[in-house]
Amino acid sequence: MAENSDLIQAELYKRSKKVIKRSTGVLFYDCTNFFFEIQEEAGIKKYGYSKEHRPNPIVQMGLFMDRSGIPLAFCINPGNQNETLSLKPLEQQIMRDFELSKFVICTDSALSSDANRRFNNYGERSFITTQSIKKLKASLKNWCLDPTGWELEGSKKKYDISKLEDSEDNRNKIFYKQRLLEGWDEERDISFNQSLIVTYSLKYKHYQKNIRNKQIERMIKLMEDPSKIEKHSSTDAKRFIKKTNITKNGEVAEKTIYEIDQDIVADEEKYDGFYAVCTNLDDDPPVIADINHDRWEIEESFRIMKSKFEARPVFLQRDDRIEAHFLTCFVSQMIYRILEKQLKEKYSL
Repeated sequence: MAENSDLIQAELYKRSKKVIKRSTGVLFYDCTNFFFEIQEEAGIKKYGYSKEHRPNPIVQMGLFMDRSGIPLAFCINPGNQNETLSLKPLEQQIMRDFELSKFVICTDSALSSDANRRFNNYGERSFITTQSIKKLKASLKNWCLDPTGWELEGSKKKYDISKLEDSEDNRNKIFYKQRLLEGWDEERDISFNQSLIVTYSLKYKHYQKNIRNKQIERMIKLMEDPSKIEKHSSTDAKRFIKKTNITKNGEVAEKTIYEIDQDIVADEEKYDGFYAVCTNLDDDPPVIADINHDRWEIEESFRIMKSKFEARPVFLQRDDRIEAHFLTCFVSQMIYRILEKQLKEKYSL
């Protein structure tokens, strides 16, 4: 099975088209990892960043899914490999074995390296990728957060979002603005223009604020037991805790003081409600946003694989058997999704 994994994936795609319509104009790509109940690295089982913060060797899975939510292709890589490197080889496999050449790749910011964007700025391929506003240059960041110049679909009016009334009607509106970022691909000697599209939603603002407030509440309780305070990542809730080892007079404190860092809280509040993507498509911002919104289904596929299919922990040693294990999970996922779609089409009201 491992030796014929690429062939099996290609044949599954071709045969699936006979039982259900495949929407391959838009392809979603994401990565996750699976842990092993072992302590030593071996083969593709490597120590790397675990999305579940487990101290075990892992393997990395890259997964392509079409817009209808049905898996298209996957790859298994060593657990210590950079995720951004996994997209291009699997995409080339799809173009070669699946005979697909015209599609839009939709990914999150973690997989949107400059090299991957340039690769999909050629031929009939395009890209849509989430963009961290915090990581933009100061001028672009200020433009994104500027409260003036916002638009609504179907309206030519310009809005100032700082003056929005927090009403139920406004909470259901999504405001946007767009800016062209001109560039040049010297390797191919072609233009490399991207559109930066930023949206603003009061509903999303309140969602982000509620999530942060719950994290802060947990951190206040956690500060009662300082031994558990250790930040894992930039998104860990423990980022809100400030540790002080000196007194206000500059003297060494008898004990470490823990408190909520209000500066970090205030800095994050600036971005509440904002969401940005970059794309080389010419479509209107609402169309781009609608495509990107469907990306949640690939994360749902990972959850199904890890929970319902119990794909981890993995109790296999040989690399070929590990590949076969995940090929079985991939086939099961495809059958699950096809049955799900057929049932919805047959019994939807």
